[in-house]
Amino acid sequence: MPSRKILIILPNWLGDAVMTTPAIELLASHYKDAKFTFVGSYVSIEALKHHPLCERAVVDETKKAPNRILATYKLARELGRFNLAVNFRNQLHASILLRFTKTVVCISRQSWHSMFLLSHTPKISTSQHLVKQYCQLAMSDAEHWNGNIPNLALYIKPVKFDRPTLAINAGATYGSAKRWYPERFAEVAKEFSNKFDIMIFGGPNEVEMASEIESNLKDYSVLNYRNLAGKTNIEELCANIAGCSLFITNDSGPMHVAAAYQVPTIAIFGPTKYKETSQWMNEKSTIIRHEMNCSPCMKRECPLGHHNCMKSITANEVIEAVKDLGF
Repeated sequence: MPSRKILIILPNWLGDAVMTTPAIELLASHYKDAKFTFVGSYVSIEALKHHPLCERAVVDETKKAPNRILATYKLARELGRFNLAVNFRNQLHASILLRFTKTVVCISRQSWHSMFLLSHTPKISTSQHLVKQYCQLAMSDAEHWNGNIPNLALYIKPVKFDRPTLAINAGATYGSAKRWYPERFAEVAKEFSNKFDIMIFGGPNEVEMASEIESNLKDYSVLNYRNLAGKTNIEELCANIAGCSLFITNDSGPMHVAAAYQVPTIAIFGPTKYKETSQWMNEKSTIIRHEMNCSPCMKRECPLGHHNCMKSITANEVIEAVKDLGF
C-alpha cells in the first residue's frame, strides 16, 4: 500500500514550530501510512527534521528571491503533489505555495487568501492555547478525532551531563519587551550554583546579554558555568536543553524545547499572552508574571517605556519559585 504523502508548512519561529508537534503526532497516528515533507524556516526545519516519518525537509528561502511568486512556483513544482497539505503559517505566500503544488486537500487557517486559494479553511478560535489551535487545524478534515492532544515531541537525543545542570536563557528573539534582566538571572544562578553547574544559552544576537550574565557570575565568584551563547546550532541547543535538570527562561523558543523534554522550568512572562503560549503539558512548569493594566501588549518593545511587567519581577521571586519546584 503506497504511503500517504503529507506536506507540512511549519511556522517560522522555533517555539511555534515546537508547538505544532502534537498536531503532527495526531496526523501520524490518524494516517498510519503517513510520510511527511516539512517546509519551513531554517530554525523550524533544524528542530523538526528528525521526525521518524519525515522523508524530506526543505528550508523555504523564497523570501530572498528577486521574484518571490516565481520562486514559490518553482518550489511547488519541485515538491510536487501531495495527498494532504497542512499549513501552520497564516501567510499569503504559504497559501500560494500550496495552490501551486496542485494538492487537492489543503488545510489552512481561514484568511482572505486561504479562502480564495485553498480547499479547507476552518475558522479556529485564537482565544485558546496555540497547541490546541494547531491540533484543531490539522484534524479539521479528519474523522473520529476524540479531541485528545498529545505532548510536544522532538526527536533530538539529549546530552547527558556529569552533574545536575541549571540552564539560563535570558534571550527572546521576538524583542526586548519579553526579556528579564541579565543581572537578575545571574543572581538566581548564584543562589543555586552549589547544587548545579550553570549553562548560559543565547542566540547569535544575544551574546552580549549572555556575557553580562557571565560577568556577574564572575563577580559572585561562581566559576562552574559554561557560556554557550552564539556557539550552538539548533540541534545542539535542543540536545543541551534536553539534558538539563532545571531551566529558567523568558517566554521564548527554547522554553518550548524544554517543555518537549519535560525539563522542570521557571518561565518569566511579561507582555505576551501566557494562556496561549505557555509550556504545553510540562508537569513541572511555573509561570512568573505580574498582572498589569497594559499587558499583554504583545509589543516587541515596551510602548510606555517603563517595562514594569518585567522590571517588577524580582530575583527573590524566581528563587522561591525554584524552591517550590523542589530544588
